[in-house]
Amino acid sequence: MKFVDEAIIKVQAGDGGNGCISFRREKFIPFGGPDGGDGGSGGSVWLIADEGLNTLIDFRHQRNFKAQRGQNGMGSDMYGKGGEDTTIRVPIGTVVTNVDTDEAIGDLTVHGQRLLVAQGGKGGLGNIHFKSSVNRAPRKSTPGTPGDVRELKLELKLLADVGLLGFPNAGKSTFIRAVSAATPRVADYPFTTLHPNLGVVSLGTDQSFVIADIPGLIEGAAEGAGLGIQFLRHLTRTRLLLHLVDVAPIDGSDVVEQVHAIEHELEKFNPELLQRPRWLVLNKADVLPEDERQAIAEDIVTRLGWTQPWFLVSAIARENTLSVCQQVQRFFESQRQAREEGSDMLPGDVRLRGDDQA
Repeated sequence: MKFVDEAIIKVQAGDGGNGCISFRREKFIPFGGPDGGDGGSGGSVWLIADEGLNTLIDFRHQRNFKAQRGQNGMGSDMYGKGGEDTTIRVPIGTVVTNVDTDEAIGDLTVHGQRLLVAQGGKGGLGNIHFKSSVNRAPRKSTPGTPGDVRELKLELKLLADVGLLGFPNAGKSTFIRAVSAATPRVADYPFTTLHPNLGVVSLGTDQSFVIADIPGLIEGAAEGAGLGIQFLRHLTRTRLLLHLVDVAPIDGSDVVEQVHAIEHELEKFNPELLQRPRWLVLNKADVLPEDERQAIAEDIVTRLGWTQPWFLVSAIARENTLSVCQQVQRFFESQRQAREEGSDMLPGDVRLRGDDQA
């Protein structure tokens, strides 16, 4: 299925029904009086989060959604029937924005969560409401109010705990294959990954987290180079970033420069991402001589001035990948414990022991 993570739709709530002007006409009752009922309220438009959906592709084919109009009031004190609501299913993680005002309307993050995006109009008043001691036969009613009409931007931001970041062919897809049941395409050319992939890493009972693999970035992505930075939005919800780097690029490029290039693109997109906990994963250790791997990795870390945790792994051989996942799980557990204890320690303050690093 083609992955689509943005869509523009138009929603229109139903108008309220008009109030009715009517009078009782009964035998032997010469002064029956008014009996015009109110109009029914128009239907509203709701969005509902559905865990069975993972893309916004359906909105490429249907962009307009309209709720039912309320029925007009009738005589004999009969009120009009309210219009039926329209419900639109969207994937979990959908952010809704009003296109005209650029105002964020809501964020659907839980299965079954509902969000009102267009309120139906109110029904008009019938003439029974305008009867008084001085006006016993009112010929007045009010029309129903119009329903809301909005143009909405739907933006899907995947819900993941860990985000994989790096250049094309850094081995992100291979890594997610190694640690989860996800099966993204893997090939020996750049930009094999064309859309984000999610995988669940399970380490035991009640020990699991979701990891997201996004298409690779290159220098100049903020200006549209490669696939651009359009998929970086999927990292904004993550609690931890794993920055994967090819420890021995086939083109001979400098690993340190690649890391700085990615950091530069992150800063252009959202500086807050640079402040998020980000661990360095030096991948493809299997291509290095076994007796030189550690020295090469330590040299890269030293030249970067890296202070956060780092690992030397081979995703394709599944070497040290389990250790990375175990440390990630410990990190999340320490976060949870800090929240429960009301600790002032920030997530970024969590450090690993030196003997746990590669």
